[in-house]
Amino acid sequence: MQDIKELTLEELKKALKNWGADEFRARQIFAWIYKKGAGDFMQMSDLPLDLRERLKENFYLFGLKLIQAFKSHDGTKKFLFALKDANSIEAVTIPTEKRITGCISTQAGCKFKCSFCASGALGFKRNLTSAEMLEEILFLKNNSPQKKTTHIVFMGIGEPLDNYINVMKAIRIINSRLGLNIGARRITISTNGIIPGIKRLSQEDLQIELSISLHAADEKTRARIMPINKIYPLKDLISTCREYIRKTNRQITFEYILIKGVNSDLQNARKLSTILKDLNCKVNLIPANTIKEYKIEPPKHSEVLVFKNLLLKQGINVTLRKPRGQDIEAACGQLRLRYEKK
Repeated sequence: MQDIKELTLEELKKALKNWGADEFRARQIFAWIYKKGAGDFMQMSDLPLDLRERLKENFYLFGLKLIQAFKSHDGTKKFLFALKDANSIEAVTIPTEKRITGCISTQAGCKFKCSFCASGALGFKRNLTSAEMLEEILFLKNNSPQKKTTHIVFMGIGEPLDNYINVMKAIRIINSRLGLNIGARRITISTNGIIPGIKRLSQEDLQIELSISLHAADEKTRARIMPINKIYPLKDLISTCREYIRKTNRQITFEYILIKGVNSDLQNARKLSTILKDLNCKVNLIPANTIKEYKIEPPKHSEVLVFKNLLLKQGINVTLRKPRGQDIEAACGQLRLRYEKK
């Protein structure tokens, strides 16, 4: 039996045509799944009964099983799901005054073992299907204020550009007017710097946002905390980003986690301002979440402000991310790590 969310609208039309059903029924089914949040084919009341029964015999709507859910004092919600094969993933919803952001996983586990991230601690299991990613979003939407999600970030467990085909298939349904109808500029891919994926993304003709996990401004430090730097060195990554900006005319966001004693002093701030000079970019500074297993701590707030102010003086566009969900361990992989270590 197949997850119906694995089908694009055109693929669903083709399946219905093979059954002798009218193709316009595909648009109705899409509306029930992505607009109305139907939990059962029998709820799709404007479809003929025999079609609903046939859909139920051949497809399923939901495959994720909620294991745990936590709500932070700041409104952030984190969910741990079991997949059909018993692997686990996480998703987070972050409400603010103007938006409701869903952060979703793209893989069960992660190959890349960044030293500050819990996602790879248990190793890589498998890629998620596009349907599993879409189901994460539908769940977040149904469990968010006003039953909506305004922004989607592929920044949960896993590396999106390592699961390129499935991620892009999910994005096209998220963006589709007949799907979730979320604007491309409200969809962000966050990558640790897979250069071939960034180059491929520049050819997609989609105005999605690209966020690069940088986290260090020199080759040695980045290679120490992000092993991927040994495959795709910082120098080549920055060059690829320049080309991406030129081709797409889009701004890139560089994520920079400030880790006490590693990358948060003035020397590192100066190095960062040098390598990003003249780039159409912004830097999102993120004080590290404390992860006892990895001996990761954030710097003092005063050190964060000094780092930020130096970048501003050098003409770098900087934002400082407000910590969210710390009381529920909302950083990528933390909840999954606790659960699977039991």
